[in-house]
Amino acid sequence: MGICSIGTNWASSILIPMDEAQANHLKAYGIAYWVLTKSTEVDWLLNYRGGSFMFQYQPVFESELRIRGVSYQVISDAQAGQITAEISAPDVNMDVMKLEKAPKVAVYSPKSKQPWDDAVTLVLSYAEIPYDIIFDDEVMDGLLPKYDWLHLHHEDFTGQYGKFYRTHGHHAWYKAQQREFETCAKKYGFAKVSQLKLAVVKKIRDFCAGGGFVFAMCSAADTYDIALAADGVDICESIYDGDPADPNAQQKLDYSKAFAFKNFTLNRDPFDYEYSNIDNQIYERPVNESNDYFTLFQFSAKWDPVPTMLTQNHLNVVKGFLGQTTGFKKSLIKPEVVIMGESKSIGEAKYIHGIFGKGTWTFYGGHDPEDYQHQVGEEPTDLSLHPTSAGYRLILNNILFPAAKKKKQKT
Repeated sequence: MGICSIGTNWASSILIPMDEAQANHLKAYGIAYWVLTKSTEVDWLLNYRGGSFMFQYQPVFESELRIRGVSYQVISDAQAGQITAEISAPDVNMDVMKLEKAPKVAVYSPKSKQPWDDAVTLVLSYAEIPYDIIFDDEVMDGLLPKYDWLHLHHEDFTGQYGKFYRTHGHHAWYKAQQREFETCAKKYGFAKVSQLKLAVVKKIRDFCAGGGFVFAMCSAADTYDIALAADGVDICESIYDGDPADPNAQQKLDYSKAFAFKNFTLNRDPFDYEYSNIDNQIYERPVNESNDYFTLFQFSAKWDPVPTMLTQNHLNVVKGFLGQTTGFKKSLIKPEVVIMGESKSIGEAKYIHGIFGKGTWTFYGGHDPEDYQHQVGEEPTDLSLHPTSAGYRLILNNILFPAAKKKKQKT
């Protein structure tokens, strides 16, 4: 998109359109984040041209937009006012959300190399949004309050090493990870990795309760809730922790402790890849890559700004993608949870959100929005080939969400 033919001496604002006119949606989020780091507010124009951004004109901002290849328009004071007036009209489903401060981002991920990639770190790097890698040591040492936003990397919080024993238990990376986790557990006085992971889960819960923003994809979402519900119950078989699981583990689950899910049934087979029936498995999903889509709900921008922010996109029907946890059975989701994206025909929620204490959490099913069936050991996705990815946009909505000026929830 070219620049509007108005002299920049008279210009007051830069508009970054986020509809189909945008050449690089993903890097546009990085620009919005970068502008916030320059002590400049960004207006997030909810439901206006795909969730566009607008901010004060500065030559350095325009230069950065050109460098990063992001489409933009330089507009006059009058044009910016017209846009704001259009959005503010009571009969349109739009709103202006002020973004004030760039959130400090942490990604919970092992320091050791793993044979899979993480969509969040891929898109943060591509969008040029800075983040810190933290793991069990940093969580246990009380460093979470330093951050505003925490992503839970492809993780197994139940202490079963991803239930990869049958397929990958003989691999060097699996054995190295097991040693690393066991050493860390002992360091903090735990006899088992599952006990360490439960302690980590509780600290993340407390981070959320205190006002933190938690985002999890794939198996990090369901195993987080399983670990909370199984507090004090041994659900790990001997190949994972040296002694048998509690035969009455299922009956001892306390679903009230979980963020999102209720009434789920554990998968007790230690050699099976699945943790529970929360996840919709392949045989339960009568779809394939050619017809696997999920639909984003549309929320009221003026009355429900939070889910509106989290669902900003240029498409409302998004390509589906698989993962160890692909999607969540709607029948097992607590009634207070907000479903933001679903595949209605198969009873599957893909993208869900909730409040816990003063903070919020968001769960997103699947592994990589631009790699339908990502396999262990595959090359990472090259996001320069997918700069307008609607599936990846949902992740970046969550990154900017904590920057928003807080409005009183009306519903």
